[in-house]
Amino acid sequence: MTIEEISDLLDREFPQIHDRGRVYEFASVEPGRAVVYFSANERHLRPGGTVSGPTLMELADLAAYVVILGHIGPVALAVTTNLNINFLRKPEQGRLVATCTLLKLGKRLAVTECGIAGESGELLAHATATYSIPPR
Repeated sequence: MTIEEISDLLDREFPQIHDRGRVYEFASVEPGRAVVYFSANERHLRPGGTVSGPTLMELADLAAYVVILGHIGPVALAVTTNLNINFLRKPEQGRLVATCTLLKLGKRLAVTECGIAGESGELLAHATATYSIPPR
């Protein structure tokens, strides 16, 4: 799938993703890799000005979904079965970049790895995700 096709699918199947405005931008989808930008604003912050853990988990999960859809096509019912994340540094408000790679794509499971960096390029979080792919 192309970036435009993935964006259209998400708009159609998951309209709640843009509930309070568009904060995601799908930068690229290519074989084995996807890049998603996220603009963290005030509603994504914890006390002390750090982007919340659930927000980073959502970004990692979305980036994993995007790289998988880029390979398997419009399968809206592919679902996360596992997500593991390590928070490495304090993420500040602003633009975050999730770069997700596909480690394994099988008939029923897909495994991804995602790095989330800040504007400086410094790695803020590292996540792995496994998705279940429904039979076709």
